[in-house]
Amino acid sequence: MSAEIGDYGIVGDCRSAALISRGGSCDWLCWPRFDSPSIFAAILDDEKGGRFLVAPAVPFHSSQEWLGETNVLVTRFTTAGASLTLTDFMPVQDDEDTRRFLLPEHELVRVLRCERGEVEVEIVFDPRPDYGRARPRIESLGKLGLRVPVRGGGLLTLLTDAALGVSGRARVRLRAGERLTFSLGFADEDAAVLPPPGSRCIEVLERTATVWRAWAARTLYDGPHRAEVVRSALLLKLLQYAPSGAIVAAPTTSLPERPGGELNWDYRFCWLRDAALTSRALFGLGHVEEAEHFTIWLLTATTLSLPRLNVLYDLFGRKPGFERVLPHLSGHGGARPVRIGNGARDQVQLDTYGEVIEAAAHVVRRGRTPDRSTAEMLIGFGLQIARGWHLPDAGIWEVRGAGSNFVHSRVLCWAGLQRLIELYEKRYLPRSAPIDVFVRERDRIHQQVETLGFSALLQSYTRTLGGADVDASLLLLPWYGYCKADSPRMLGTWRRIQERLGAGNGLLHRYIGPLTEGEGAFGICSFWAAEFLALGGGSLEEAEERFESLLRCATGLGLYGEEIDPVTLKPMGNFPQAYTHVGLINAALSLRERARRGAGDTERRPPPLEARE
Repeated sequence: MSAEIGDYGIVGDCRSAALISRGGSCDWLCWPRFDSPSIFAAILDDEKGGRFLVAPAVPFHSSQEWLGETNVLVTRFTTAGASLTLTDFMPVQDDEDTRRFLLPEHELVRVLRCERGEVEVEIVFDPRPDYGRARPRIESLGKLGLRVPVRGGGLLTLLTDAALGVSGRARVRLRAGERLTFSLGFADEDAAVLPPPGSRCIEVLERTATVWRAWAARTLYDGPHRAEVVRSALLLKLLQYAPSGAIVAAPTTSLPERPGGELNWDYRFCWLRDAALTSRALFGLGHVEEAEHFTIWLLTATTLSLPRLNVLYDLFGRKPGFERVLPHLSGHGGARPVRIGNGARDQVQLDTYGEVIEAAAHVVRRGRTPDRSTAEMLIGFGLQIARGWHLPDAGIWEVRGAGSNFVHSRVLCWAGLQRLIELYEKRYLPRSAPIDVFVRERDRIHQQVETLGFSALLQSYTRTLGGADVDASLLLLPWYGYCKADSPRMLGTWRRIQERLGAGNGLLHRYIGPLTEGEGAFGICSFWAAEFLALGGGSLEEAEERFESLLRCATGLGLYGEEIDPVTLKPMGNFPQAYTHVGLINAALSLRERARRGAGDTERRPPPLEARE
C-alpha cells in the first residue's frame, strides 16, 4: 500500500522530483519535468499507478533522514536479524563538471547496503507511464540491465547489479558489507547513456552531496533555527526548474486537502500570488542567483500574456493546459477525482499585479536597475490596476464561481501602485509615467478599504467589502506596508482571526466557508501569524513561541504539505509545498530582524529603495 503523505521524502535534480516512502518505495516520479506525465504514481493508485520498491522482504521498522544539508535521502531499515540503509538521490553536478555530459539525461540512483546481519531483499520495478494509463513491455539488455520504451517518446533504462529479469521482480539475499546499486535513467531526445552501475553510483553520490552542501552553506541565516531554514531553502532550490527559473508550488497533483474528498488539485505549476513572498525569501537568505532567475522568469512569462496576467504559468511561462480528470485512478486514500491541469488558469486574480510589481521592487532593492522595457511593462501593470481594481475577482484562494470584492485583492492593488510610486520617486521609472493616475487610484483604494473593508462591529478588517467574516490573508497587510502591525485596526483583526480561524497548536484555517469544510489548517497562514507577531503585532516572545510550535508540525524530515491536520499534525494536500516553506523562511527572517532591533522596536524596515543616480 502507498504510505501516508507525511511518510515520504523527496529527491530531485531541479528538473523533476521523486517521492520515496519510508517503506523504500518510489511512489511518484514524473519525467522529464515536474509537470510531465508520471512514470510511477502508486501514491495515487496502489494497483494502477506503478512503483519502484527496494526493501527487506521480511517485517521491518524504518526511518528516514537527510545526508546532512543535502537533498540526498537515507532510509534505514531494521529487521529481526539485520539492518540496511537505502540512499536515494538524483545526480546534480557542478556547472564546471564536464562529466555531466557523460550522464543520463535524467537519473534516479538507489544504493542499498546491508550494514549488519543477513536479509532477503524484495525488488519491484513496475513502471506505469502516462499516469498509469500504459503498462509497457520490459525488455532485457542482458548485463546492461532493462529497457522500457515509453509510449509517446522516451526510453527508461534500469542498470543494476541485482539479478532482475523482465518481470521486474526479484528477491536477493544480502549479507553485511554487501550492496546493490540501481541507476534508473530516462532519455527523451538523445541516445540513452548506459554508464556501469556499482562504484560509479558511489562516485556520483559523493559529487552530488558535495554540490548540495556547498549550496546550503551559502545560506545567509544565522538565527536560532538554521536547520529548519536551510531545509526549507534546499526544498525551494529543488523545486526550481533550472532551465527557466520557475518554482513549482509542489511536485505532486491531487493529494487531498480533505481526506477522501474532492479538493484535489494539480500544483505542478508556478503561481504569481507566490511571487513577492518567494523573492523576499530567496533574497533574504542570500540566494541572489535563484531569486534573480525566478524574477527574470516571472517578468518574461508575464510578457507572453500582456496586458492581462494569468493566475499561473507552466515551467516555460505558458498558460497551462485545461484541467482534466483521470477517472481510472482511485486517488490517494480514495480521494477522487484525480486531476491534471488546473482550472484556475482562466480565473482573474487582481492581487497578482501587486505581487509581480512587489517582486520587481525586491530586485531593485538589491541594486538592479530595470531596463526600459521592464519599466514600461511595470507601468502597464499599474494601468491595469488603475482600470480594474474595483472589479470582483477570484481572490488569493481561487474561489470558483462568481467573483467577490476581496479586501486582500484590493490591498495588493494598493501595494502595486504604492511600489510604482516609490520607483518613480527614486527615478527608476521614466518621467512620462502617469504618476498622477497611480496616486489618485492608490488613494481611492485606501479610502474604500478603510470604509467598506473594515467592520466597526467586529473591530476588524473583513474578508470582503461590507462582509462579516475574516480571512488569514489579512495578516499580510502590514507585510506589504499598507499599515503597521500594531495599529488598532490590525490588532483588532488579529483578535478576530484568532477567535474565528484558530485551530490550536498555533495553526490557522485560511477562512471559513463551504469550500474549506473538512480541510486542514493552512501551513503558510499559520506562519503568517508568527510573522505578523514578529512585525509588531505582539511581543517577540509571542512570535517565537508560535513559530516554534509550528516547527513541531513538520514531518520527521522537516517537510510541510499545503495543510496540516490540527489534531494529528499530519500534512494534507500536495506535498511538499513550496508556499509553506516560503512562509517558514520569511517568518524566521522577520523574527531575526525583530531580535536584532530589540524587542521594543516594532516597526518593520524593509531595505529602502535607493534613488537612482
